[in-house]
Amino acid sequence: MSDTPSSPRNAWIPHVIPYVAWIFIMGLLGDPTGWKYVLRSILCLALLFACRPWRFSYPKLNPKHLPGATLAGLAVLVIWVLPETDFFTRFETLHRLYLRIGHLMPWEMAQPLEMVRYAPDTDGWLFALGRLAGSALVIAVIEEFFWRSWLTRWVEKEDFLSVDPGAVSWKSILIASALFATTHVRWIAGFLCGILWGWYYRKTRDIWAVAWAHILCNGLLGAYVLWSGKWEFWA
Repeated sequence: MSDTPSSPRNAWIPHVIPYVAWIFIMGLLGDPTGWKYVLRSILCLALLFACRPWRFSYPKLNPKHLPGATLAGLAVLVIWVLPETDFFTRFETLHRLYLRIGHLMPWEMAQPLEMVRYAPDTDGWLFALGRLAGSALVIAVIEEFFWRSWLTRWVEKEDFLSVDPGAVSWKSILIASALFATTHVRWIAGFLCGILWGWYYRKTRDIWAVAWAHILCNGLLGAYVLWSGKWEFWA
């Protein structure tokens, strides 16, 4: 089943450790602005390559899945950003409702510039671009192996590698998506994101396609943040 001596009994470790390390380092360093976020990204990228969760018989990326994955990434970007755009304020009732219940915690929209996280004017472009790269190229891949590949299938069966991604139940997708949502300030968007990407993994059985959707979404979101100055999306 694999080119590694690891058994299915401990195969969960390479899928889980990089994500746990990401959370642990965040807590250890405190407010992950500037160099702290870059350091965390570098350490977790190294750990991801050391663990190599993809060594467990994952098929290579199928180019046929890229168009759908691109649409899935763009769809999540819209879900994430649209409710907080000027356009959405036209729908006053929905806008108020989203701002009231769509966040796990309040966010101060008008912060002093010196308090803004990752802004080039305060942390410099090197660290701002480092924040974007870490979000798009590091945590996006780590999260897909943790949430979609491991947790969604582990809910089905402890020996998760024996679970065909195409046979994962909607119950497992919903449970994993709900937990995924709690790790994001915008929990509604996070929940819908988990469902969409969980469904696409189930449909394609291609974790790399889903990782591409996540990379694209996070990368474009970062570009939007740098362009618009809406730093709350990097809270």
